[in-house]
Amino acid sequence: MKQFLVFIGKIVLVLLLSAFALDFIYTTVFAQSETRNKVENVINSKAQNYDVIILGTSRANNHFVSELFEKKGLKTFNYGMSGAHLFETSLMLKLMVERGWKIKNIILETDLNLSNEKRDDGTFGRFMPFMHQSNTITEHFKNEPDFIELYYVPFYRYIQFDSKVGFRAFYKSLQQEPTNTLANNGYYPLGFNPKANMKNNIESLVPLRNRYFEEIKQICKSNNINMISVTTPMCSNVKGMDYFKKVKKLYPEIKEYEHFVEGDHYFSSCGHLNDKGARLFTSKIIEDLGLDKNEKKQ
Repeated sequence: MKQFLVFIGKIVLVLLLSAFALDFIYTTVFAQSETRNKVENVINSKAQNYDVIILGTSRANNHFVSELFEKKGLKTFNYGMSGAHLFETSLMLKLMVERGWKIKNIILETDLNLSNEKRDDGTFGRFMPFMHQSNTITEHFKNEPDFIELYYVPFYRYIQFDSKVGFRAFYKSLQQEPTNTLANNGYYPLGFNPKANMKNNIESLVPLRNRYFEEIKQICKSNNINMISVTTPMCSNVKGMDYFKKVKKLYPEIKEYEHFVEGDHYFSSCGHLNDKGARLFTSKIIEDLGLDKNEKKQ
């Protein structure tokens, strides 16, 4: 019996040492990577200076054409992330500030993402390698129900979020294999899809006085950043568009653009503009906000 317990103890010890070793190796590799996704690009960055930073979900990532801002003399990057919630968007801004970024204007896509305060596991997983490197990340995650095991159990977070930071991502980061995530200054253009479903139903969504939207507003105020919150276009055949009236009632400062682009030929799907539509929308944003005029005055 004693020999058996010693044998089990040795196995446990080997597993623990292996977990610590793997955790160290994975974390070291991800800590050296800057070009595979927007999260690590910010976390591993040095201080930056931007005239315009764009934040939000895929409805930011696919809708704001960085190139058009750049043509107005505005240094711009689109940090919108597909699937992200305001939970992750707030954290991205905190990390930019923590790293000494100087930002004049933030354009925040603020529409359907107001309807929840939960994390998006797909985006959340990309922060896992950096949990022990930043107090900002630790503080942001500490109230999550699985925080203890993610933070304290070695290598557990890499297993739990294998699809984002597992062996495949580790290997590609080790090989410094590039992606197109950071191309076009973060803007991801969509094509026209003739078979796309140009219908949507958002009747079940209810906008909240969102904790993370409030955080973003406070961060911008504290760091003298001009925050511009906007809704973005939806296709014509959407049930529940009164959702946007509720958004406006809750947050009168949010600028309304959900109806600006008309015609399904400007959309790749009901909730996402194609490149042609995105350029039309971005040009309108630049014109309405007078960002190029502001830049000339500075």
